[in-house]
Amino acid sequence: MEDFFAQIYKNKILMTTSSAWLIAQAIKVAIGVFRKKKFDFRLFIGSGGMPSAHAAGAACLGTSVGKACGFDSVYFALAFAFAIVVMFDAQGVRRSTGKQASILNKIMDDIYWQGKIQELRLRELIGHTPVEVITGMFLGIVIALVSYAR
Repeated sequence: MEDFFAQIYKNKILMTTSSAWLIAQAIKVAIGVFRKKKFDFRLFIGSGGMPSAHAAGAACLGTSVGKACGFDSVYFALAFAFAIVVMFDAQGVRRSTGKQASILNKIMDDIYWQGKIQELRLRELIGHTPVEVITGMFLGIVIALVSYAR
């Protein structure tokens, strides 16, 4: 079992990609503290917000694989395709889901105030704006390039 964890720790692509995700989430928390003047741990484990950790992780993975295996490798092609799907999903489908949740919450509020129903609110901050995705993508690429510059 010790060998298993040692191998994972030695996996530079995994460690770099995980770092990109952690850094993006930490930036979200810092922005949240700055905007709301209070610490909210939910920003660290939640989705949505600036920058997109999905985009940062996916772009970092693609760039890391390209640097390690070559940008002409099948591995890079797979990582690149994966990154594109993740980023489009983060700003497309997931963002639409968040907008729908917002509308449904307003409907629920109207029904609740009429005394006819009592339900939990849906999570609205699910997806990302294009700017959040692009920022996350650049963050992930920079983290990978810095990691592989050594």
